[in-house]
Order: sequence, then C-alpha cells, then structure tokens
Amino acid sequence: MAKGKGRGMRLPIGGGGMAEQLRRLQEDMANTQAALGEETVEVTAGGGAIKVVMTGHQRIRSLTIDPEVVNPEDVEMLQDLVVVAVNEAIEKSQNLAAERMSGLTAGLGIPGLF
Repeated sequence: MAKGKGRGMRLPIGGGGMAEQLRRLQEDMANTQAALGEETVEVTAGGGAIKVVMTGHQRIRSLTIDPEVVNPEDVEMLQDLVVVAVNEAIEKSQNLAAERMSGLTAGLGIPGLF
C-alpha cells in the first residue's frame, strides 16, 4: 500500500464550519416541520358551501358543510364539492410546506433538495 493511502484521510468540508451549518440546518428543518403541524390553510368550494381547514402536515383540522347544500336528491354534487375542497387544501398545504422548507435550503445549492 502506498504511503498515506487509506489511513485516516479526510475530505475537507469547507473549513470545519460545514458540519456546524449542516447540524443547524437539520435542527431548523426539524423545527420548521414541527411548526407546519400548527400552521393551517383554509379552502372553500361551491361558493363557500364547503370549507376545509388543513394543517401543514396534510391533516384535516375541520370540514364544514353549509346545511343548505345538503340535498338528499343530489348527494353526488355534495361529494364532488368535498373532493374538490379536500384536494385543493392538500395542494395548498403541500405548497406551504415546500415554501417553508425551501427557505431553509436556499443558500446550500444542493440540486434536487427542495
């Protein structure tokens, strides 16, 4: 084996500060992820007949249906409105999460990371 090869060689990681930056980033990401569970988005469908409140973790916090849209003869319309509202809430919640997380990784320049 040639001298120096394979014995305790380390790759430089930006002057020693990179490990600390990564540790802080990991901590910030965990804090942001936890905060997303408390943040909510609100979506309405059918002119306000259906309202969905969802957390940043894509959990429905509440679903409100205006009694005036409850028509036993047209349950399909109500189902469609609920599906539209829930899907829109999921999309909005995912966008919120992506926005919060991308703020943390903006200066890193790692391709494919948010």
